Amino acid sequence: MTDLKIIGSEEWCVFENLGIPAIKARVDSGAKTSSIQATNIKIIMKGTQEWVKFEVSPLQENRSISIPCQARLVDRRMVKSSSGISEERLVVRTAVTLGDETFEIELTLANRDTMEFRMLLGREALNERYIVNPALNYQIQDFDEAVINQKYAPYFKEKTGLKIALLASNPNLYSNKRIMEAAEARGHEIVFLNVELAYMKLDAHSPEIRYRGGNILNAFDAVIPRIKPSVTFYGCALIRQFDNLGVYCQNTAEAITQSRDKLFASQLFSKNDIHIPITGFAKSPMDTKDLIKMVNGAPLIIKLLESTQGKGVVLAETNKAAESVINAFKSVNTNILVQEFIKEANGQDIRCFVVNGKVVASMQRQAEKGEFRANIHQGGKASIIRITSEERKLAQKAAKVLNLAVAGVDIIRSNKGPLLLEVNSSPGLEGIENATGKDIANEMIVAIEKKLRFSI
Repeated sequence: MTDLKIIGSEEWCVFENLGIPAIKARVDSGAKTSSIQATNIKIIMKGTQEWVKFEVSPLQENRSISIPCQARLVDRRMVKSSSGISEERLVVRTAVTLGDETFEIELTLANRDTMEFRMLLGREALNERYIVNPALNYQIQDFDEAVINQKYAPYFKEKTGLKIALLASNPNLYSNKRIMEAAEARGHEIVFLNVELAYMKLDAHSPEIRYRGGNILNAFDAVIPRIKPSVTFYGCALIRQFDNLGVYCQNTAEAITQSRDKLFASQLFSKNDIHIPITGFAKSPMDTKDLIKMVNGAPLIIKLLESTQGKGVVLAETNKAAESVINAFKSVNTNILVQEFIKEANGQDIRCFVVNGKVVASMQRQAEKGEFRANIHQGGKASIIRITSEERKLAQKAAKVLNLAVAGVDIIRSNKGPLLLEVNSSPGLEGIENATGKDIANEMIVAIEKKLRFSI
């Protein structure tokens, strides 16, 4: 026991064989096997042996650096995550260096993007080598920021690409950070612009967009709009202004406006033979009973016309309750849609992420027990799903009808076949990237490159 070294609760690891110069690990004696962040995992054959190709982004909150790795596959194991969900993970064996010691360990490959550390060092790596003192950090070796920057200097790409603006409200949202990282990883310069801090000069000779402090925003090649509902009007005005200045906007102001107006969007879907749940709309309270009957009675869904992320959506379980809710909304001049309730869906729906007419990822969302909407922002659970060709065509057509280059298309499975619920013009990336392991932010940047005929 006296020969064992003291190790802290956080340590730097080096994987020379994988080409990883340094990765920060959480030391966890409660976990049997060590784990490392991995994406784009593929099994390959080397002679008679199975190997795994994967990519590691070793620096937390910086996926602009991605290191391609290969290691021998030694096992497949069912592992229960911290959220209690069991999943199969591939296990590889490779050498790790801590300080002046190098030894082989097993690593499970996992998506750890939402975790604080890109690596977890388990007890199999610690046994007969170290004693953990959880009150200390970096007892084996410590790398400061300057050393890390030096180690990763060859991986930083020179910014010789496009100049892109991300037009949104919160730079700390997962989706916005991922898009910024993906653009930088492909060598582009990307700037975050807060919608509410930009303003316009409307002039036939010299139109402008300026930013707080008077800085003129010019020379952008593309704008990625992610406009929250409360600033839709102003955000779309800015997008039109960028368009007037000759800047490519990934989603146009017209497309975003159409998608946010659920009544207009539903009319477009009906016009283009896209099947949706039976939907009703009326102005007068005198028509409420017939409106309820028209959508096959209760239970039924009542939606605010401009609701998002499952907010402003109510389930009325009886005709009497439906009448009360509908008339209450009408009494305060709030526009609502009334829609049939698809009972056989059992609180499940499908989110398809469409980029430039292609479904790049899809997930199934399951509502929390007692809830009828499967929205992740309201406690829904996400899992990967294989969609049918009919569902794929429905998602593609819905995005095309609204002219959205980037869209989150929500579909529900019914006894009548797949039905379109709604289309989101600023779909979130966190749930679907974590559920599918797909790099959707990269897909969005690649789509811009193709549109502008830019090649790296």
